[in-house]
Amino acid sequence: MSEEYPLFPELSEHGKQEAQKLLDGYKTQILAVVKSLMEDLYADVVPYIESDSWCNYRNKMMDGFKGYGNESGSHDHDYKELRQAIYKTNKDEILKDLNQDLVEENALLQTHIDLLVRQSRDRY
Repeated sequence: MSEEYPLFPELSEHGKQEAQKLLDGYKTQILAVVKSLMEDLYADVVPYIESDSWCNYRNKMMDGFKGYGNESGSHDHDYKELRQAIYKTNKDEILKDLNQDLVEENALLQTHIDLLVRQSRDRY
């Protein structure tokens, strides 16, 4: 028994060996679990961390660009300036793209109307 720690007696040599065996057994088990976890982490998680981070970043940026008139964050002024600069610099292309989007939407709606008319005729 140590004078410094009277309530904690020292182990006998045999006790020390048994304790070491017990710790070595846990060490083997712990290393196996850690190895398995690391394999899962590198195989199942790491590939998605970068893509998930970039998706979150992209979505945040897109929300800022699309949120014209609906700003509610601390960078609203910055997004407004960016949108205005993009529009001023690319006005003709943006208008052309918007017009083309409307043409495509009209064609899609016309196709849908035609389908509904055919279905209506087939029913009666």
